[in-house]
Amino acid sequence: REYTQDIRSLKGVGPKLSSLLGKININTVADLLLHFPRDYIDRTHLDHLECALGKERVNCIVKVIAHDYIGWGRKKILKVYIEDMTGRGALLCFGRNYLESVLFPGREILVSAAFKFKYNEIQSSNFDLELIDNTTFILPLIPIYPLTEGLSQGYLRKLMKNALELIRNNLTDELPLPLIKKYDFPLKAEALSTIHFPPDMTKLASAKKSLVYEELFYFELIIGRRIQKKKIQRKQRHPIRMSLESKLLKRLPFILTADQKKTILEIKKDLFSPYPMSRLLQGDVGCGKTLVAVICAIAVIESGEQVAFCAPTELLARQHAEHIAFLLEPLGICVAFLSGNVKGEGRKQITSALENGKIDLLIGTHALFSKDIFFKNLGFVIVDEQHRFGVLQRLAIMKKGTHPDLLLMTATPIPRTLALTAFGDLEVSTIKMLPKGRKKIITHLTKTGNEHKVYQRIREQVGSGRQAYFVYPLIEESEKLSLKNAGDMYNKLAQDIYPEFNIGLIHSRLPEEEKRVVMDRFIKNEINILVATSVVEVGVDIPNANCMVIEHAERFGLSALHQLRGRVGRGHHQSYAFLIYSQILTEDGIKRLKVIMETTDGFRISEEDLTIRGPGELLGVKQSGFLKFTIANLQRDMSILEIARKDALDLIEKDPGLLGTDNGVIREVLSKAPPFPEQMLDGG
Repeated sequence: REYTQDIRSLKGVGPKLSSLLGKININTVADLLLHFPRDYIDRTHLDHLECALGKERVNCIVKVIAHDYIGWGRKKILKVYIEDMTGRGALLCFGRNYLESVLFPGREILVSAAFKFKYNEIQSSNFDLELIDNTTFILPLIPIYPLTEGLSQGYLRKLMKNALELIRNNLTDELPLPLIKKYDFPLKAEALSTIHFPPDMTKLASAKKSLVYEELFYFELIIGRRIQKKKIQRKQRHPIRMSLESKLLKRLPFILTADQKKTILEIKKDLFSPYPMSRLLQGDVGCGKTLVAVICAIAVIESGEQVAFCAPTELLARQHAEHIAFLLEPLGICVAFLSGNVKGEGRKQITSALENGKIDLLIGTHALFSKDIFFKNLGFVIVDEQHRFGVLQRLAIMKKGTHPDLLLMTATPIPRTLALTAFGDLEVSTIKMLPKGRKKIITHLTKTGNEHKVYQRIREQVGSGRQAYFVYPLIEESEKLSLKNAGDMYNKLAQDIYPEFNIGLIHSRLPEEEKRVVMDRFIKNEINILVATSVVEVGVDIPNANCMVIEHAERFGLSALHQLRGRVGRGHHQSYAFLIYSQILTEDGIKRLKVIMETTDGFRISEEDLTIRGPGELLGVKQSGFLKFTIANLQRDMSILEIARKDALDLIEKDPGLLGTDNGVIREVLSKAPPFPEQMLDGG
């Protein structure tokens, strides 16, 4: 196949040019064809320099009149002066001093630039340029490609034309023909030709849409294959009377929300289906996900099977164990706790009782994955704060049963685009409603230097019987970062600012027993103010704590800020979050603080976080290549993604054999698909 050939098979590509192309990941003809333009200069709508400040970007034919350098030595910057019949301007060539030999005085160029008025002139450092020659104006829309030094736009266009000619009559349409006809898509060869050399904007839009759809369609086929693989027939549970659930609900001092009831029905339907469940339960902080999981666990326990409940930290696991034991042990359900710190005879008793089936629900940390842990009949695995566990860890616990059901829980809502891609092989249940009586947390932003105002507000609240958290980004002083840290601020708060209150300190380096003692004292209100790092981000539920102070708030991600703020607002008292930020903020830091100030809706915050950070960074796989699509953009192409997913899953439903090894075209596409990272949900 011509498009799989080495790039050196194209006429004119020798070792030197091949090396340059390799710097922008073009190694084959296919790589070249998929190196799409990042912009286009529309020569049918040319501007003049006189209107450069009135538009976001202008396309002008200008003449180089002179050039100069600003700065000196290795940091000097080429400055090119340009003019047309209406005015003059300057191009600042940061990192592009090589343009000196090209942009000589008298040369005409086509420049696409965003200009600003600075130093008494209009100037631009954000520009693309095109040397005017006999071929420039053949194209109504001139493609502008990402380049590397030594590679010109003109030469890359010439190579692109050669590549398109090479595959024009030999490119297979990978989309099924019915789908091409359904959406009136151009054929693949035509779409590629149009996106590189578009005759007009309408055809360009059609070509882009078809290529975006194709990329997302095949990605969703991969998701569909994973879903099919999970459909393993197993011994089906028989519905039971659920008498224990009724007893639990009668003991609760509140009524479940409509979202909780709906989610319980969704999960139970899976629990009593012939296939193992793989479901993600997402909901904002404090919405009652844990109670939903416990009620569903009761159904499995009543069926004679065991349940494993995994939490990422001992602090969270122990808190879960205490609360769940309080709910379930009066019903006759045996609940046990296990962590790495449970050793010796105590561990032996737990492992023995578990293997004999005497323990119904085992709650713990990563210790549940240990080789010495055996269940008599594990039927249901619950993983809290799922993003803190890796796929291999989940596999380890899943292997301790025969096709057990899996419920992953997260208090960080998943943006819809990621729910259809990175988490697309899971069913998703969502709880949005908060329990009645919860008051909205009031959030304040305070610039460094005005902390005394926040400290006084905390004094008033704690003096009236409430409690507060102070959270810092570091445990101790850093030589590299000039930031406040928990260790030093614990001493300052205790000795200088709040000597009248009891202050506690907790962070990840403390021994687990010491952490447990500190938290127990905080729960009992023996500690009025808790100084901490982000170790309190999850699982801390103290209704009397109504104040959260986060210093250097700009150093925390949106998700962490939202989670930390969610540690308060769990009681009947009005709660407050005080975000203290530094004098100097990055653009992303400003965006994060603005979002967290404007809303307490975790679902909106997750969408904004995706926009700011992108899917790779949000999932912790920024450098892995995962979700780095060639032409699709998850934020922009949501509507196409939903259509492509439906079409892909419908096709698999009608013809499961579609993804078999006999289909060479699809096999090749799947083999080139982005890798699923270790952090991605798998469900075993």
